[in-house]
Amino acid sequence: MRKIAHFPYPRPHRTTLYKEPRGGASRPERRKDRSGTGTRRIYAPNARRYNRANDKQTETDGMIREFHQIDLSGRNSFGVGQQAARLAEFETEEDLRTIFSGGVPERWAVLSGGNNILFTRDYDGLLLTPVARQITPLGEEGDTVRVRADAGVEWDDLVEWAVERGLWGIENLSLIPGKAGAAPVQNIGAYGCEAKDVIERVHMFCTDNRSAMVIDAGHCCFGYRESIFKHELRGRVIITAVDIRLSRTPRPRLGYGDVEREVEARGGVTLRNIREAICAIRRAKLPDPKVTGNAGSFFKNPVVDECVARQLQAQWPDMPVYPAAGCAGRVKLAAGWLIDKAGLKGYKRGRVGVHERQALVLVNLGGATGGEVIDFAHTVQMRVHEKFGIEIDTEVNIF
Repeated sequence: MRKIAHFPYPRPHRTTLYKEPRGGASRPERRKDRSGTGTRRIYAPNARRYNRANDKQTETDGMIREFHQIDLSGRNSFGVGQQAARLAEFETEEDLRTIFSGGVPERWAVLSGGNNILFTRDYDGLLLTPVARQITPLGEEGDTVRVRADAGVEWDDLVEWAVERGLWGIENLSLIPGKAGAAPVQNIGAYGCEAKDVIERVHMFCTDNRSAMVIDAGHCCFGYRESIFKHELRGRVIITAVDIRLSRTPRPRLGYGDVEREVEARGGVTLRNIREAICAIRRAKLPDPKVTGNAGSFFKNPVVDECVARQLQAQWPDMPVYPAAGCAGRVKLAAGWLIDKAGLKGYKRGRVGVHERQALVLVNLGGATGGEVIDFAHTVQMRVHEKFGIEIDTEVNIF
């Protein structure tokens, strides 16, 4: 039985947080950067070396890719050109032990896919990026298939992997940008499905004691775009892998937006048709961050008391209202609809704008700074509050 590790801060129930075996690997040796390239090379088992001079990555025994004063414009989907004092890419818990062997820096954060983040200034600490990308079946029980995805797996690659194998559960989350390791942090969701519906446990590295840990989903405090990783465990753990539960039994969820119509247009309900339908809907509504800088949904859908929603619907009968899972007496409003009705859909100011097809998305029209995006977002929030008396919070993580 794995021993429960001590956490020097409030943590989930004692029976659900476990210390994983460390293994027999010896502590890797640290080497100084003698290349003059700004890329620091650290020796650790099964990592990679990056040769900045010719922009090539090669396999080598025990190398962590580390950068100093690195431009982040290519590492965040908004395309904001800030710098980080230090960035390290890791694959394993042993890599993280090496990185933190000299102590925990005053400022550090995980930069996963950079799809839900906005830098408003240079980051003067350490950024950590997971690069392990393995998907591992863990076993089957009845029609249930359990799978482990490394934190560096592209989320949509995981969805495609599941669909190819006829496994149901995450097809409604198709084409959501980002990495698997970020899914539990944000409790990503779309079209009536959330990551919490399939997550069983989360593997993580604790910086306080440099140990590998596991937390069960029931103690992750999942909510609408919320989790324990954004609160009690923020700045204390790094997610390294996620275990999810999928099913061989068809369980389509089509009662959201245009999904059912798009599926029928493709010939009926199949796992592949659902994925393709949702991909088509998202591509039609959302800008490609490779073309137009954005972070997807910039704002959360507000959750309000039912009486507030009824008062608003009396004035705006076409206002959409959705159930708020786990929130008795409360409902969820569509922030995009509120922004649209406030007259802001397609609105532009300087180098920032509201997307013309999806008002929930703010876009970088070219060369915008993080500060400009934040100022613009505050204007959107103010206009919505003036019209509806509703506050909309940002979904994007702001640094």
